[in-house]
Amino acid sequence: MSPDDSDVAHLWDMLETAREALDYVAHEHEKTYLRDRMRQRALERTIEVLGEAAGRVSEAGRRGLPGVDWRRIIGQRIVLAHRYSKIDHALLYKTTRESVPALIDQLVALLETGDSQ
Repeated sequence: MSPDDSDVAHLWDMLETAREALDYVAHEHEKTYLRDRMRQRALERTIEVLGEAAGRVSEAGRRGLPGVDWRRIIGQRIVLAHRYSKIDHALLYKTTRESVPALIDQLVALLETGDSQ
């Protein structure tokens, strides 16, 4: 992969927000999360920022990371920003717990090995 400098910054933003999102649910049982409106809003916003950062990665940068589900990440941001009354918080919790750790691993491997230079 040969992303430009702005791609590297956006990938770091993705990593930081992915870690933050996982922190919101990693030690919370789903039932507890579903009763905690503040935590729900925090996760919504964090996932929205993650999707925004993903959307700013260039097409060339995205092609260089075919294992990342760019469409899904960016699409989730659109849902959170524009269809906020339809958010399924149980699904957002599940998706964050099940999918975000793999995304973190992918971003760490890319950014900490220097492949992004």
